Amino acid sequence: MTTRLIGALIMVHGDNEGLVIPPRVAPIQICIVPVMQKKEGVLDKAYELRDRLAKDFRVKVDDSDKTPGFKFAEAEMRGYPIRVEIGPKETEVALEDLETKAAEILETMQKEMLERARAHRDSHTYVAHNMEEFEQIFNEKSGFVKAMWCGCQECEDKIKEKLAVTSRCMPFEQEQIADTCVCCGKPAKKMVYWGR
Repeated sequence: MTTRLIGALIMVHGDNEGLVIPPRVAPIQICIVPVMQKKEGVLDKAYELRDRLAKDFRVKVDDSDKTPGFKFAEAEMRGYPIRVEIGPKETEVALEDLETKAAEILETMQKEMLERARAHRDSHTYVAHNMEEFEQIFNEKSGFVKAMWCGCQECEDKIKEKLAVTSRCMPFEQEQIADTCVCCGKPAKKMVYWGR
């Protein structure tokens, strides 16, 4: 995994509370937080639960001496998809149903995050047929612009110098937006996603 990919993940899914990591790539999928962990049996049950869940998920028990509130905030900041609170009075989900419920939650979360990211990307992707449209979009909006390119480095350098915009992606599935390069007007070779 590259730092650019990590940065993109944070930009797409992060919020003001901390990281939001898609379940399939999250290093820790479930964080078990023992509540009143000094009471007899609470930590033992947390470890037992961890060992059970670790067969199907990436799991951590936060057995630090910090307060439960601090642990909850830290779990949210670190982007753990699921936080399981276990203690003498916690009874919302029966322990025997936990694997099934966790799998359902993670799958739903993964699908919803992907749909939300695609919708955001699509609503912030524009099309430019010429340099005038290209400049106008980047001066007025944020996001990506699909435009044709001749393949010459000079054109990319000119766009970068003039607008601080660079090529981001040349998709395998090409679209024919125009016949000419958005920059120089020569015959275009590829459709490119551009971004600032």
